[in-house]
Amino acid sequence: MAEKRNSNYTREYVDGNTVRKLRPEQAPVKREAGSKNRRKVNYTVRRNQEKALQINLPHLLMLTAAAICMLYLCVTYLQVQSSITSRMHNIEQSEKELEVLKSENDALETSINTYVDLDYVYEVATEELGMVYANKDQVIMYNRTESEYVRQYDDIPKY
Repeated sequence: MAEKRNSNYTREYVDGNTVRKLRPEQAPVKREAGSKNRRKVNYTVRRNQEKALQINLPHLLMLTAAAICMLYLCVTYLQVQSSITSRMHNIEQSEKELEVLKSENDALETSINTYVDLDYVYEVATEELGMVYANKDQVIMYNRTESEYVRQYDDIPKY
């Protein structure tokens, strides 16, 4: 396929889903007659933008007060966050101490329970104190339907 060399065409190609074609040179764009209006509009827009960018004293004071308030809030937030973190650390330490104390308490209770020798208690009770087991005829069983608990000084019902 031979390329045509014509002064109206450039060597750039246009991509698309069809066969590539040479792009014709574009003619320079002519300025419209209303370009002076655009310059005036651009000048007024630029002047308004410059006015908007200028900061006067009330705006400066307001921005300074807002910055000081924001700085105060940030410092207060950091202090509260630090306080919460330290309290959480203290709570964790207290919980660890509580667990240690509970485990020590359980160990001491177990050692006390294993220290009591029931055979020794029986020997002291029977030999030194003269205690004996009750006979079957000495134990009286009765049903109490009035309440769920037993009062120590209530009368025992007779059969």
